Amino acid sequence: MNSASAAVASAVTFLWLGMVLAISFLEAPLKFRAPGVTAPVGLGIGRIVFRALNRVESVLAGVLLTAVAVGGPPLSVSVVTATAVLLLAVQLLLIRPGLNRRSSRVLAGETLPRSSAHHFYVATETAKALTLLTLGVLVSLA
Repeated sequence: MNSASAAVASAVTFLWLGMVLAISFLEAPLKFRAPGVTAPVGLGIGRIVFRALNRVESVLAGVLLTAVAVGGPPLSVSVVTATAVLLLAVQLLLIRPGLNRRSSRVLAGETLPRSSAHHFYVATETAKALTLLTLGVLVSLA
């Protein structure tokens, strides 16, 4: 992989990973522990924060795909890049719409039982974080 593409891909990958770790694994669970934050307030904040995160992730994914595509990467880098982007696509296209519908109902005052959709999002977020970490290491070594 050429050095300029590798540098861009590495920077973007670790920036993306840092954002995922900070928001998904730190901010998201902690906001519900703050005094006075009710489930509807936490959900409202979460929707705004994750919408912004997902937009930034989409831009970073595009930059990453471009850097990798023009850099002449080894197959391992291409596969792991595709995996990270695919995991993001699964979250945005398959999981988030259901979570958004559910949070809209809660924000409208409905009381709903716990949902397993959130667990799927956390599982894909964990897989995405591990994939980004792997990608960052692979690109740094390429």
